[in-house]
Amino acid sequence: MHDDAYFMQRAIELAAKGIGSTAPNPAVGCVIVKDGVIVGEGFHQQAGRPHAEVFALRQAKEHAKGATAYVTLEPCSHYGRTPPCALGLIEAGVTRVAAAMTDPNPLVAGRGLALLQDAGISVTSGLLAEQAQQLNPEFLFKMQQQRPLVRLKLAASLDGAVALANGQSQWLTGEAARADVQAYRARSCAILSTAETVKTDKATLTVRRDDLNRLESGELRQPLRIILDRRCRLTGHEPLFYSGGDIVLVHCGEPSSWPDLELPSELPRQVQRWRIGLDEVGQLDLHELFKRLSQEKLNSIFVEAGSKLASSMWHAKLIDELIVYQAPVLLGAGAKPLLALPTLTELASAPRWQWHDVCLIGGDVRMVARLVATSNP
Repeated sequence: MHDDAYFMQRAIELAAKGIGSTAPNPAVGCVIVKDGVIVGEGFHQQAGRPHAEVFALRQAKEHAKGATAYVTLEPCSHYGRTPPCALGLIEAGVTRVAAAMTDPNPLVAGRGLALLQDAGISVTSGLLAEQAQQLNPEFLFKMQQQRPLVRLKLAASLDGAVALANGQSQWLTGEAARADVQAYRARSCAILSTAETVKTDKATLTVRRDDLNRLESGELRQPLRIILDRRCRLTGHEPLFYSGGDIVLVHCGEPSSWPDLELPSELPRQVQRWRIGLDEVGQLDLHELFKRLSQEKLNSIFVEAGSKLASSMWHAKLIDELIVYQAPVLLGAGAKPLLALPTLTELASAPRWQWHDVCLIGGDVRMVARLVATSNP
């Protein structure tokens, strides 16, 4: 006879199938069990589509009556683009609901569980909570901090350089590392880069399904591409504009001075142009930009750009997580450094990071570090 943990683990496995296609919603899985047998299961596949509980109830049909529902996140209790899942479970006649964790979304936050209890359903919460939390770190961060999680991706050599002295950097890391970057892109709501990167690398900054073996369902969701184009260098002819997904171009100056974009007629999505002012040293005001981004439906932002933007974000204290891919190669004298950082005179003043994960990705090492809350970069 299987126990609760077995069925919740199955719900977590189902939820993981939605990672990369559900944002800004969380990835959620649901398993419905009656007399020790799974009679229905499902997972949230894409924002705007039915939630995990709906798919599981559809599969269970009349067998849901008197059954137990295992859900990786508290069932929702509010009307959004879909009806409340808590009501669906009540109407189906389930007698018990086990949730891995409560929903930190202020629109739910315990109300779903309370609604179930008021209907006479036995409710428990906290089963395999840690594993469930690992499904949606971006969603949880946004709900708790009321701003998106900012990840900065960097690739470096063993001697801490990002390019040769002549600027050559492609490809510093191997194919496995580049595929891993695709997985981070897929689970991000937005990618932040610069016009320099778009023009120099002919970058599209899109997610490619061929590089995502684990993406099994739903349409391929392209993250919003946010491109810092202070001097309006992009024309509309770049490959970026011929790929799927919405684009935001960030300019300075008055809109009346912005040149028209020659956008392709077959452009599948929308291009917005935002005006952001300058800071006290005459650079694009990153704090103003991120204040605006915090008002958007973005759980996380993945920063892919050169050392100039990376260094500016470091100075502005806007980085929550560093993802560094280190290649087993030495680039030698004159190579371009990873970041342009200020000179420090006291070791105690150096910002402290905490290792979150270190692993081999193909022939490279991926290191993930998170800023210690008490540090002061």
